[in-house]
Amino acid sequence: MKTKLFCLFLIALTYSCTDDTAIDDSAKSTEAKTSRFRELKIENYSLDLLKNKSNSSKNTPSVVQFVNDINSELKNKGVSIQLSMMEYYSSDGVGNTVYFNDRGNKQIPADFVPADPRRGGYTEIGYAYDGTEGATASGLSQEDTNGAILSAMNTWDNVTCSKGLELYNLGESPFDLGYVQALLGLGGEFFYTDVMHSGFGTDVIDYIFGAGSNVLGVTFTFTWYDDVTGEPTDIDNNKKEDVAFRDIYYNDAFSWAIGDHIDVETVVLHEAGHGLSQAHYGKLFQSGGNDKFHFAPRAVMNAGYTGVQTSIGSTDEAGHCSIWSQWPNN
Repeated sequence: MKTKLFCLFLIALTYSCTDDTAIDDSAKSTEAKTSRFRELKIENYSLDLLKNKSNSSKNTPSVVQFVNDINSELKNKGVSIQLSMMEYYSSDGVGNTVYFNDRGNKQIPADFVPADPRRGGYTEIGYAYDGTEGATASGLSQEDTNGAILSAMNTWDNVTCSKGLELYNLGESPFDLGYVQALLGLGGEFFYTDVMHSGFGTDVIDYIFGAGSNVLGVTFTFTWYDDVTGEPTDIDNNKKEDVAFRDIYYNDAFSWAIGDHIDVETVVLHEAGHGLSQAHYGKLFQSGGNDKFHFAPRAVMNAGYTGVQTSIGSTDEAGHCSIWSQWPNN
């Protein structure tokens, strides 16, 4: 049994907290799960990124302009987060990472802070999956994709070097999960938790990359922002930006499958790696004159899909351990 202080943050320069005693963490009660969703609401939100967008991919705004518009709106409304980076995973091996804050060498490490009071003071990393957009156009049910997400998260949770890390399953969201969706006016809500699997659809990915892109999944990293200094925060002084949450989307334009091409669990395992602060890894090359992409070494965190991978190899484990082996005593 543990006593938790669960807080629901409302960014209107006010907040409310309740001391919710006698919560059984082992049972992960519905009350405990629901309280782990927090709200970063933008009062009088007026940014309409869709107003000048037609169905033509030529009118899809650049990623940089998209982010600048969102971050400007967040600053103007006094919301203490910024969209810091976007990592996308492709079907043809050419996924990439886009950094939105230029810091010289463009390497912007960003990690969660143990017991960060802005995330409710938890040492666990909570994750949730969209309870409204889990079914795919290719015929997978909500239960199918839920199972793949749970399996992938358990795979990361079971890496032995990170015994101090608990991935806390919040289950299905009781609403349309997706902070970026809400910012774009495509649905979603201004609620968040640490790692969000925000469902299968096409709107968000098509908006950014254009319809028919090769993007299987994309992870957005939001970091805490100090409106006095104008810089991302680093309250634990580890020279890394403090992560507020990560928001993950899966492209339903593809034919998703279980244990076959394109395997849900493989893609979720990769995106969850980003959710847990891992970057892309491996060298991309072509050989044999067959125009096929290959990676050296092959790893879950390669930038592109290379077939079913549902286990953690040495390369992926090393990356994970470098981040989480000392948690929560970083």
